[in-house]
Amino acid sequence: MNQYIINAPHLQTLPKRLGCVGINLVCWAMWGYLIFPIITIFNWLRGDYEVINEMRWFGGYKSLLQLLEIYIVTLIILGLLWLFWIAMRKLRIRRFLIAAQHCVTDAELCGYYHVEEEKLLACRSLQNITIFFDSNGQITDMIASTSTHFDCSST
Repeated sequence: MNQYIINAPHLQTLPKRLGCVGINLVCWAMWGYLIFPIITIFNWLRGDYEVINEMRWFGGYKSLLQLLEIYIVTLIILGLLWLFWIAMRKLRIRRFLIAAQHCVTDAELCGYYHVEEEKLLACRSLQNITIFFDSNGQITDMIASTSTHFDCSST
């Protein structure tokens, strides 16, 4: 089975991989931090004696209210940061849309992917094409997937 380029993490740079792992760890830590008090409250409400004794030890109901206040403030801050992030992304996308309106010609496309222009035009008219990539992400072969079996390979 051939590897598609989207399933080839070895093509990512090391900083991108480390960034993905770091973000993943932070998200799981936040998830655990937010879910643990909910589990504790459910155990307390169902009458688990160990949890009840623990709640008494840490201050009981007043301590729980203070903790809930901290959680609510934390969730409000996270929500505001999230809305700020969305607004910044919207402004950033609008700023770059002007540069994204540059239309790429067929010659530029063929030059970048090392494909002949006639083969690109022939493959463009087909409905299904299988494209094969090498380990560097460059196109090595294009095969039509229709009943005519038209071959538009670049090699």
